[in-house]
Amino acid sequence: MDNNTYLSNITPQALEELFATWKKDASLVDPTWQKFFEGFEFALAHYSNGQSMVLDAEFKVINLIESYRKRGHLFTKTNPVRTRRKYSPTLDIENFGLTSADMDTTFQAGKQIGIGPSKLSDIISHLEKTYCQSIGAEYMFIRDTEVVAWLQEKMESSQNRTNFSPEQKKHIFHHLKQAIGFEQFIHKKFIGQKRFSLEGAESLIPAMDAAIERGAELGIKEFVIGMAHRGRLNVLANIMQKPEEKIFSEFAGEQYEEDVALGDVKYHLGYSTQITTDKGNEVMLNLLPNPSHLETVGPVAEGVTRARANTLYGKDFNKIAPIIIHGDAAIAAQGVVYETIQMSQLKGYKTGGTIHLVINNQVGFTTNYIDARSSTYSTDIAKVTKSPIFHVNGDDPEALVHTIRLAMDYRQKFHTDVFIDILCYRRYGHNEGDEPRFTQPTLYEAITKHKNTRDLYTLSLAAETVLSEAEAKELILQYDSHLEEKLTAASAIKKVSIQRFLPKEWAGFRYSQAQDFDISPSTAVSQEKLVAIAQKINQLPENTPFLKKLRKLIEDRQQMVDTSKLDWAMAELLAYGSLVDEGVPVRISGQDSERGTFSHRHAVYAVENSDEKYFPLKHISPNQAPFHVYNSHLSEYGVLGFEYGYSLAMPNGLTIWEAQFGDFHNVAQPIIDQYISSAEDKWGLQSGLTLLLPHGFEGQGPEHSSARVERFLTMAARNNMQLVNCTTPANMFHVLRRQVKRSFRVPLVVFTPKSLLRHPLCVSSLNEFTQNSFREVINDTAVDAQDVKRVVFCTGKVYFDLLQRKQHFEARDIALVRIEQLYPFPTKQVEAVLKGYPNALKWLWVQEEPKNMGAWNFIRDRITTVPIEPVTRAASGSPAVGLSKIHTMEQEEIIGKVFRKCDCELKNKYCGLQCLEGSKQTDRKSQHELL
Repeated sequence: MDNNTYLSNITPQALEELFATWKKDASLVDPTWQKFFEGFEFALAHYSNGQSMVLDAEFKVINLIESYRKRGHLFTKTNPVRTRRKYSPTLDIENFGLTSADMDTTFQAGKQIGIGPSKLSDIISHLEKTYCQSIGAEYMFIRDTEVVAWLQEKMESSQNRTNFSPEQKKHIFHHLKQAIGFEQFIHKKFIGQKRFSLEGAESLIPAMDAAIERGAELGIKEFVIGMAHRGRLNVLANIMQKPEEKIFSEFAGEQYEEDVALGDVKYHLGYSTQITTDKGNEVMLNLLPNPSHLETVGPVAEGVTRARANTLYGKDFNKIAPIIIHGDAAIAAQGVVYETIQMSQLKGYKTGGTIHLVINNQVGFTTNYIDARSSTYSTDIAKVTKSPIFHVNGDDPEALVHTIRLAMDYRQKFHTDVFIDILCYRRYGHNEGDEPRFTQPTLYEAITKHKNTRDLYTLSLAAETVLSEAEAKELILQYDSHLEEKLTAASAIKKVSIQRFLPKEWAGFRYSQAQDFDISPSTAVSQEKLVAIAQKINQLPENTPFLKKLRKLIEDRQQMVDTSKLDWAMAELLAYGSLVDEGVPVRISGQDSERGTFSHRHAVYAVENSDEKYFPLKHISPNQAPFHVYNSHLSEYGVLGFEYGYSLAMPNGLTIWEAQFGDFHNVAQPIIDQYISSAEDKWGLQSGLTLLLPHGFEGQGPEHSSARVERFLTMAARNNMQLVNCTTPANMFHVLRRQVKRSFRVPLVVFTPKSLLRHPLCVSSLNEFTQNSFREVINDTAVDAQDVKRVVFCTGKVYFDLLQRKQHFEARDIALVRIEQLYPFPTKQVEAVLKGYPNALKWLWVQEEPKNMGAWNFIRDRITTVPIEPVTRAASGSPAVGLSKIHTMEQEEIIGKVFRKCDCELKNKYCGLQCLEGSKQTDRKSQHELL
């Protein structure tokens, strides 16, 4: 039978069967039943003799205990400013077949909760203290019985109660004093300025302190913290130990230091620091900068944590932990939370368990909590990954600190996420200028009358004679004087500085300059080295069965090397292989990245009839750098955020995120808009993340054609991104290597091909890998420049359509020029091309995309010295048509406009000028004579 059968449903026969199992082998029985049988053989003997009343009553008490464990959280005293909603059935003993007459009866069931045989009144008192006071616990949905038993022992044991020494209580008061004093000081000194106050949730500060202190005791060397704007300044000052004068200077600042272009509001900034805990442990704290887009920072923090764990701590998650601070409305509604949580146990993304702290102020901007979710709690998403959840009254800082310590112990032991829901309130509106009574008049009537946590705790400490009210007042005044001194110091700071994130790791890197993009550095690799790497890639382990198709693929790849005709996949693999051989770590992640969406990469070889996999790029050389490729879960937003975070913490590595199709990146648009394209301008944050976005119009419909080149070009400015659309395998090889061969890091977006992966003309010789570097512009070498009358600029796959038509016509007076790097635009190289065709009469920009999409609008503003004209699809709201025949007609029209036939003397040949509809034959002839 199922050991987890509800006690209320068990039959006498089933009980006897379970008892027999326990007698035979106790490990086969759930720990709850083990405790029951260990102290209950006597009662069971009575049961077999027909004396069932005792056993029946015991079962009623056990059902009561189970209900407290499962449903006690519904009846807690966790809400500081509201009356809790009512739930039924209640935990009244009458609902379990018990009466007041049973209160003085001693029950063996007391052993279930660690207090031994006890009166029912004592059992209930113990359960009430454990499950229905300032802490509510949800954990009985967890399927791992070891976890359940551990949590029960930690919560139900009298030895694990929230007993704090006077010194510990004073320590908690110290952090409440700072948390509330800091907010009140700013409110007084910077009237009307937004700060997104922590007031109402100030117990977050002693909670964060407890997490760091306890974590350090358990061996954690570093925390990576992600949070939104609410309470951020308080965390920066009182947890991160950012000098208060720097924070104050940001309120009055008028200018940034030179290395940051635009900056950001003060409550979005990050910080890195090394602190010493009260017990002398050194701990690194990294608070990530974040945008206003709630929960976006979550996956970024997870990526940073994973990278740091891999590089600094030997993948030991006991040494580093992420803390994510959420709002109640955001964690309940933002989909990226689900995407991120689903990564928590995946091999390529796990970080050893995240501490989730929810600032539950019971309102989202102006939306009441009852309208903000359908679930009972904002934290119900935690049940997806069977993570324990604790609901804590924010006005009970001792309960919160106790819960935090328990959560850290749990995380270090079981390495899964844990959620702490801090029930609190928001003293002001969404920001300090809001009037919350417009939307929550009843709630804010209660909040206005409610004392802050520090003052409530002061009364408690005074009653316990731990700290008098006069002593507390003196400490508060001393802290206020300290802040006054810092405010005076702030007036001497003339320029606002934004600290570089992870400054130690980025110490050897500079910010890019415009001239850095004029020409690419050498990224060539010797032929001897490339051939050796190719042999490793194309080598299968002996005595291991692989698919015949895979063996054929390997043979074909080796033949490419032998004949010096390398395709896209081989060029890509050689780039990765050469980098890891040179000591550069490579990580690729995406929904189909191991094989590649279009079955081109095959970076992993699956063993036949087995789950075993062979990674050839892990076997390049004995001292190579790590190579990792992961098939992600079906997520863009979460995974791209993770990989961006990974790149922040791995400046010396190549980190790649690949979309299944290029247009799917828009599911992750906040990461692109708020981090990839703008983080350097806002926060001085560099990243070398590479995005591979399949792009090309090949009749696959509106959703599988365009990677939305135009959107990236719209965001491109101040050398914030590199946007490339390569047409040769060698150029792909060089651009990947270039990404880690310069002394600065800028995100790279590669619009990768689909049909070109196997196009017979899309090959490169070995010489192209062993010489040169990335080519931003590829000029036409198959023409005599003096004879060229028409110059056609293009980018990407359309070049091969034009090339095939040009070869068909044997055209010598049309030059096809490829812009391989769209941004930063290679102005000097394009100008040289323009000057190289002195007799050209017409200049065209040809693209597959509609006129209002693609690169045309960008190119029009970059090529201004000649009258360049567009050849495109008609403007459209949708990128592409759905029917392949219509696609073919459109494609033919684009190519035909460049190589248009006419019915004049040059019949059956292309016309160097477009023949105008309705023109007379003589007019066309005169046009040809001009050529």
